Amino acid sequence: MKINVFVHHREDQSFSSLLKVTRDSVRQYLQFRPDQSVTILHAKVAQKSYGNEKRFFCPPPCVYLSGHGWKVRQEQLKASGLNESACRIFGYMGLDSSNDPRTDSFKLSFEEQTDKKMFACAKTLYISDTDKRKHFRLLLHLFHNGGQEIGTFNSRLIKVISKPSQKRQSMKNADLCISSGSKVSLFNRLRSQTVSTRYLAVEDGAFVASARQWTAFTVNLVEETQAAHSEYTMCESYICYGCVVQLVCTDSGVALPPMVIRKVNKQQACLDVDEPVSQLHKCAFQFRGSDHMYLCLSNEKIIQFQASPCPKESNKVSLNDGSCWTIIGTEVVEYSFSESLTGHPATISPVPVISGLELNGGGHVAMLELHGENFSPHLRVWFGNMEAETMFRSSRSLLCVVPDVSILSGEWRWTRQPITVPLSLIRLDGLIYRSWFSFTYTPEHSPSSQTSGSAERSADSDALIDTIHQEFTRTNFHLFMQS
Repeated sequence: MKINVFVHHREDQSFSSLLKVTRDSVRQYLQFRPDQSVTILHAKVAQKSYGNEKRFFCPPPCVYLSGHGWKVRQEQLKASGLNESACRIFGYMGLDSSNDPRTDSFKLSFEEQTDKKMFACAKTLYISDTDKRKHFRLLLHLFHNGGQEIGTFNSRLIKVISKPSQKRQSMKNADLCISSGSKVSLFNRLRSQTVSTRYLAVEDGAFVASARQWTAFTVNLVEETQAAHSEYTMCESYICYGCVVQLVCTDSGVALPPMVIRKVNKQQACLDVDEPVSQLHKCAFQFRGSDHMYLCLSNEKIIQFQASPCPKESNKVSLNDGSCWTIIGTEVVEYSFSESLTGHPATISPVPVISGLELNGGGHVAMLELHGENFSPHLRVWFGNMEAETMFRSSRSLLCVVPDVSILSGEWRWTRQPITVPLSLIRLDGLIYRSWFSFTYTPEHSPSSQTSGSAERSADSDALIDTIHQEFTRTNFHLFMQS
């Protein structure tokens, strides 16, 4: 531990001339949140291409840039003398095995949407059979037209498959199954033609069949007894054919009614199949309680299709092209940061990512260990607007001292309510990396020390303060992740 602290101070010397980040400046950031967010949407699996064929990733990886901080960065660049064209953003997306992102990757040109987000899509990415890896990541490199690098951002791991499995899946292949609560995408290809691919999407609060953008949906397994009501109980399990599910847009929260998911074989929905749903399976969605009405597309519109019974097979119904969907698991990766305290545009990479928290000790000396990746000695952990004493252990581990709650909240002595603060990582040059983790201080309650919610100052106020302070320093610390 002492060695790490020594290295930590030596590394900081190169930042000694920088302006110190203050509690007031961080408080102002937390109030207005001038963030810049990079969101990457991609599939969990990718089919390998063989020989000269190119199986482009479907759905194609998408990138969204959002947040007021992008406009602030652009204004800073203009103030430095760059013209508007040089301030525009472009990018390259490719596989993590790419040697040169400018030649081996897909160039992304961003367009502004009605919701002020910038959008780009990598339509022609594929993985060749010469690449023998079973998993890979996508790398996104962002730049300004003037040549200024913004940073590099990773996707999550993507599993490589040769083709969709038609065998009944078992829990041994859990990574190929679709679990309740996971994210999925649905797409439709008329007569299996790539150029006619349309994706289930949400635009302006309405469900559409888009030829250019797709939406990630959370697929929830619904209790059958609750399926007819707006309030339903979500189950934790793998999705099987014949189950009632509900698709909820991860971005807007808009949801389709509960539907029964059916396996599709040769444009027929199988009514008696109950095996687990697997990646890239063909499936159909029957509206719960309907007389064989199925989710269907007609050009860009989403409609209901009336399926007809098969004359020779009572356990199947006939569908049309528009009601046959392909389902695939997806990932949504979001990076949020802010340059509001740096005073100038900075290179964002490497972006630190917190994956877990571990609390050690308690009382006056509580230590919090942060697990993740891309940590450096130049990072400090902040609890709300309070900097914590931070020790760099490795690129995957930071250790910090939990600040006393009395420093965090000026009114702490007169309240017995839990106090929750956001956790952030701030680089020594003022660059803020927002995390989705929070830290909650919760006082222990005991019958002998219960006090009213609005205690008045009195001659015994010092004793009251001491009592509450002891409770907070014997705190039960609760860690949780905000979604």
